[in-house]
Amino acid sequence: MNIPLVWAVAATALVSLLSLVGIVALLVKEKYLDRILFPLVGFSAGALIGGAFLHLIPESADASGVETTVMYVLLGFVGFYIVERVLHWHHCHKHGRCDVHTFTHMSLIGDAIHNMIDGFIIAGSFLASVELGIVTTIAVIAHEIPQEIGDFGILVFGGFDRWKALGYNFLIALTAVIGAVLGIYLGGVAEGFVRLMVPVAAGGFLYIGASDLIPELHKEPKLGKSVLSFVFFALGLLLMFGTRMLFHA
Repeated sequence: MNIPLVWAVAATALVSLLSLVGIVALLVKEKYLDRILFPLVGFSAGALIGGAFLHLIPESADASGVETTVMYVLLGFVGFYIVERVLHWHHCHKHGRCDVHTFTHMSLIGDAIHNMIDGFIIAGSFLASVELGIVTTIAVIAHEIPQEIGDFGILVFGGFDRWKALGYNFLIALTAVIGAVLGIYLGGVAEGFVRLMVPVAAGGFLYIGASDLIPELHKEPKLGKSVLSFVFFALGLLLMFGTRMLFHA
């Protein structure tokens, strides 16, 4: 029996289940859900940008150097811009309507890359030792909880109904399991792939947060809601800062 594989698959399956945190929203009446969606978008913007600046970019810089990291972050940013333009043309121009905002698809793409990277990282840690694997899984869970809450909010705010948002979020979360399996069998090749994809994912997160979500927050004309969204944006940043301090102390 491949013990690291069993541990890695079990750990990433547990992490994937966190995507179902949105099930709480299914118990909330629609009028109350509408009230919290806008703050959730602010929270998600903070979590994405905080995750990029406080987790992914520093990790990539430590592993690959600052110059390489900067180049791949820019590559990710530009790549996500191109993908969104293609999606926008296909869904909103070619079909003549855009019932679901393109930033929902961008969020799913970015989350899939991020989850697969998490799977690679968890797999690599279990290859080293079970103890390190467990600690790494806890660290991943700590930053996944706020992100999954925000991801669910993005999908619903962008036009998905609650059940569809929950289902898509869960399917995308399962890419962590795929990443774990590939990480176990690819070994050193997987490590090189992670070094490449971490800054690319950071660039994608920065693009989604700064180019898609923050402009949505600026559309709110009421001062009270604008202040509330900023508070949740700051909360997303603080949570990412807190998890970095906790696991890099």
